[in-house]
Amino acid sequence: MFVLEVNKVEKRFKIPGAKPVSVLKGVDFSVAPGERVAILGRSGSGKSTLLHILGGLLKPTSGTVKRCGRIGFVFQAYHLMPELTVLENVLLPTMAIKMKKSKALENAKKLLKDVGLENRMDHLPGELSGGERQRVALARALVIEPDLVLADEPTGNLDAMTGAEILKMLTELSDRRTALVMVTHSREASEICDRTLVLENGLLA
Repeated sequence: MFVLEVNKVEKRFKIPGAKPVSVLKGVDFSVAPGERVAILGRSGSGKSTLLHILGGLLKPTSGTVKRCGRIGFVFQAYHLMPELTVLENVLLPTMAIKMKKSKALENAKKLLKDVGLENRMDHLPGELSGGERQRVALARALVIEPDLVLADEPTGNLDAMTGAEILKMLTELSDRRTALVMVTHSREASEICDRTLVLENGLLA
């Protein structure tokens, strides 16, 4: 049983006046429930493109992606709505799955307490530090009780100490039987995972 199965995924981008650029050339892998997988690669290697395909935010040129269950997403640039409070941002994904309001509110408040932001629920993202915004993004990814979390360079914009705190929180995901796929260029970040794959020349090894 897998929460994610990727089969022969390719991605080519059309460039006006030039040949298409092939970023992914036949990616194959799968993720079991509760498994933590790191995908390492240099900047520009296609890591974020692959993650967006895994999450359904981008269509592959060819190949298939099979997902089982709910998916949470942690973006490198946070992608919080600036006009919404911390609590409102965390609640956003629950609207897409039509979670009961009482359950959604209970989950959101508990998660914000878990990440140490119970006193910042009514603040706007612009009033938070980078580390606090990333913790809000993590709570938002978890609020729907996902089977899989996709994380795009979750420590890329953070200092070493704050990055370590985020990695600790990601490590604790497995206690909830939540699988994790994290793309990163950091060997240190990949060490929290059960398995590390390297994306190079459009292929995983």
